[in-house]
Amino acid sequence: MRWPKKQVFVIFMCLGIIGCVTVPKGFLKPSDDYLAKRQLQMRQYATTNEEQIMASVAGVLQDLGFTLGDSETKLGLVSASKKADATNKSQVFAAILFGGLGNNPDLVQQCDKSQVIKAAVIIKPSLDGKKIVVRVTFQRIVWNMAGQINRVETIKDPLMYQKFYDTLSKAIFLEAQQI
Repeated sequence: MRWPKKQVFVIFMCLGIIGCVTVPKGFLKPSDDYLAKRQLQMRQYATTNEEQIMASVAGVLQDLGFTLGDSETKLGLVSASKKADATNKSQVFAAILFGGLGNNPDLVQQCDKSQVIKAAVIIKPSLDGKKIVVRVTFQRIVWNMAGQINRVETIKDPLMYQKFYDTLSKAIFLEAQQI
C-alpha cells in the first residue's frame, strides 16, 4: 500500500505540532488545600462490611432530607439530592436598592432563588483491606429568580460534613449492635 504524499505531509505536520506542546508547570500537582478538603470529605471505619456501610449511608442521607438517586452497590456509589431555598434577603435588598436607582432594573431577577444540593458518596475498602473508607462530597446548583443557573459549586462548609459523619458513625454503631 502506498501512502499519498499529502496524507504523509499532514501526518508529519500534526506530529510536529503535537511535539511542540509542553505540559504546564505544576500540571499534576494537587492544589494547596487538597489535603484539607480530603480530610473534610473522608473517614475510615473499622469494619469490612461494605453492605452495612452502604445501608447506613443511604439511611443517613434520607434522615438528612435527601432523596436517593442513582446507586451502584457493586461500585460502592450512592448519590442523592434535595431541593432547598436559596433566597438571600440582603442580596434581594441590595438588588432592589441599586436596581431601583435606575442602574439595573432587572437586578432582582439575578438574585438567588432556589437550589438543589447533591451528595455523592463513595465506599471502598482501605488499602490494607481492614477498614472501609467513606468519601462524601456535596455540591449545589443555584437558580436565580429568572429560572437561570447562577452558579454550580462544591460546598466546603465543615459543619455539613461533620453532621453527615457524626450521624453516619451513630448509624454504623447502632447497626453493628443491631439496635
